[in-house]
Amino acid sequence: MTPPMKTYDPVSSRRVAFLGLGVMGHPMAGHLARAGHQVTVYNRSPAKAQAWVAEFAAQGGRSAATPREAATGAEFVFACVGNDDDLRAVVLGADLGGGQRSADGAFAGMAPGAVFVDHTTASAEVARALYAAARSLGLQFVDAPVSGGQAGAVNGLLTVMCGGDAEPFAAMQPVALAFSRAVTLVGAPGAGQLAKMVNQICIAGLVQALSEGIAFGQKAGLDMKQVLDVIGKGAAQSWQMDNRGKTMVDGQFNFGFAVDWMRKDLGLVMDEARRNGARVPVTALVDQFYADVQAAGGQRFDTSSLVTRLK
Repeated sequence: MTPPMKTYDPVSSRRVAFLGLGVMGHPMAGHLARAGHQVTVYNRSPAKAQAWVAEFAAQGGRSAATPREAATGAEFVFACVGNDDDLRAVVLGADLGGGQRSADGAFAGMAPGAVFVDHTTASAEVARALYAAARSLGLQFVDAPVSGGQAGAVNGLLTVMCGGDAEPFAAMQPVALAFSRAVTLVGAPGAGQLAKMVNQICIAGLVQALSEGIAFGQKAGLDMKQVLDVIGKGAAQSWQMDNRGKTMVDGQFNFGFAVDWMRKDLGLVMDEARRNGARVPVTALVDQFYADVQAAGGQRFDTSSLVTRLK
């Protein structure tokens, strides 16, 4: 990964762990190392952890064999994994069945007062449960999902929406700014995950509307790149239009935030809407449109591939 052009605010070096080195976690952990923090990483596939350590050896990066080992001695433990089950596994230990869990979870290695910061897009329910589990052990837990995609992670420009208590949030915020442009407390435990759901609801509607506009304009014989340049200076402007409009016109989708991931996120929205009674008819419809893209082989296409349904 090419080192990004990012200036880090001067902060005291902290002992941190990072669990999960996927397309988001790898660069996020890298920014922590470049910002001067002492970083220990863990990944379920050891080869990814070894590759990260090789890249950041000059910054003192090291790896650990288990989440517990990585978290031992850390003041802050960051995580970015796949879903609720993955999160429970790295926090509490692997599920052994019969209500039993292994002893290799991060909580088992953390000292009282240490802060666990979860950047996974997960359910508000699991965030609240892990917050309660952390407090029972004398630990702190902040749910902190991110927006900005892989490019935001690589460039250190993520937006982080957090739920939890004010004191641990204030402690983690300057550390998390190593890979972010904004880190904001939006409410009580679980509120960060709920805010991320709002984010995904808004994105789903925008991408569908942009898809329909592009398909309509192409059917009408317009030069859609020119049209996007024009309307992008007016009230129709959006991040999706600026960053995905022209690639949608060109039919390019092999990058970005995958349809599979968006469907996982929209599934969380649907579950929460059933719990709280919210009505999300457009989101439910767009979720089914994404199912069509999956069925056509576009599981790993960027979410802007919604336009393929209309051509």
